[in-house]
Amino acid sequence: MSETGKRVLVAAPRGYCAGVDRAVITVEKALEHYGAPVYVRKQIVHNKHVVETLSDRGAVFVEELDEVPEGAITVFSAHGVSPMVHAEAKHRRLQTIDATCPLVTKVHNEAKRYAKEDLTILLIGHEGHEEVEGTAGEAPDRTILVQSPADAETVQVDDPDRVAWLSQTTLSVDETMQIVRRLKERFPNLIDPPSDDICYATTNRQAAVKQIASHSDLMIVVGSANSSNSVRLVEVALEAGAKAAYRVDHASEVNPAWLEGVGTVGVTSGASVPEVLVEGVLAMLAGEGFNDVAEERLTDENLTFALPPELRKAVGTKAARR
Repeated sequence: MSETGKRVLVAAPRGYCAGVDRAVITVEKALEHYGAPVYVRKQIVHNKHVVETLSDRGAVFVEELDEVPEGAITVFSAHGVSPMVHAEAKHRRLQTIDATCPLVTKVHNEAKRYAKEDLTILLIGHEGHEEVEGTAGEAPDRTILVQSPADAETVQVDDPDRVAWLSQTTLSVDETMQIVRRLKERFPNLIDPPSDDICYATTNRQAAVKQIASHSDLMIVVGSANSSNSVRLVEVALEAGAKAAYRVDHASEVNPAWLEGVGTVGVTSGASVPEVLVEGVLAMLAGEGFNDVAEERLTDENLTFALPPELRKAVGTKAARR
């Protein structure tokens, strides 16, 4: 503890996961190889700073493919897209690079398999999130969205004995398991996915926050408002005992009033946040007298993903490495 009694606990793991790193590098390499503009459907990852930085380098972010000139280089975001989007891209003769996180692709494949088995799919997730739209698009006639424990109480299916569940990869682990438990009470033969759909990075970051939240007067989560996993970290911190918790995009959004009477500040970041933004928050806290900084590491993450095959083929395997 510092002489001032002010300290910072930094959670680890935090920040970029393997899928986000792969997606961001994909856009960077596409810009290097093809030159600007490179079009990206939706935000490549849910982080304001990342999107602005790539925009400055020549990436053009669009909501839908009809905004992309025919035949242009187009990257699909880490969150995945539905078969309908793939079909539209083919119709417009776009040169696509699919940066969908492999862990999201896994969920898509599970949805396709369950649909072929004529099962009703209960998809746990948030309406309007790109990942949910992409997964549901694999089997729109077989998929029912479950957003909350309340939905789990009321959802209706054609055959209660032929039901499977899947989930968005960035949800609260605890709330998702609460929903699943209720679904299993109502549908005892509910089929589980072959492995957890909530990704390792989401799980690790929530567990790391729990580790420091109970002895933090204040938790600061660095991440953007549309980042599901970042928003969940704030909720997890409060549930785990943090006295207060806030999400900020960058250091300038930290309100000095939050620090009044605070002894310990916990800091973490969502899976789409570059470390430079965390460093900015730590520098801001140092300026307020929080100079005693310690990292509490829950586990190490060593997973990496190869770049999309379309990009590896275009730039060569050696050049595709960062």
